[in-house]
Amino acid sequence: MAGVNATRTASEPEQCPTPAVLGASDDPTTGEVLLPNRPESAYAARELVRSVLTRRWGLPASLTEDVVLLVSELVGNAVRHTGAHTLGLRVRRPHGRIRVEVRDPSRGLPCLLPVHDLDVSGRGLFLVDHLSDRWGVDLLPHGKTTWFEAASGDH
Repeated sequence: MAGVNATRTASEPEQCPTPAVLGASDDPTTGEVLLPNRPESAYAARELVRSVLTRRWGLPASLTEDVVLLVSELVGNAVRHTGAHTLGLRVRRPHGRIRVEVRDPSRGLPCLLPVHDLDVSGRGLFLVDHLSDRWGVDLLPHGKTTWFEAASGDH
């Protein structure tokens, strides 16, 4: 997913993809799936990523909980704000890292806004900013990829 990099360092059950779909790549360090643009996709994405991280890669649940939360936030934002028919979800495990990417056809950039105590929405990127090690947006010719990285415990 090459593109311009803007980086900050620091359902219906029968229609939801199964964990095997995300793990179908020939590369054991990568999983990828297309999700429909429906609110239920955030739940499906959480379950898919949790399955890959804990079952396929053997990472402890304590390490994966923040990643699963942030996946839900990125997919939820894409469902709410992009108008896409489908969203791409990719999870990779480069050495010592977990990288999650959500691809959509919108070139609109996500905006990190201040969060106030009484806000009932708008906390997604705030959480991504505070719980991930790095996050950013890659602009593509026909859309963007919003991604984050977290330590996987590998050395």
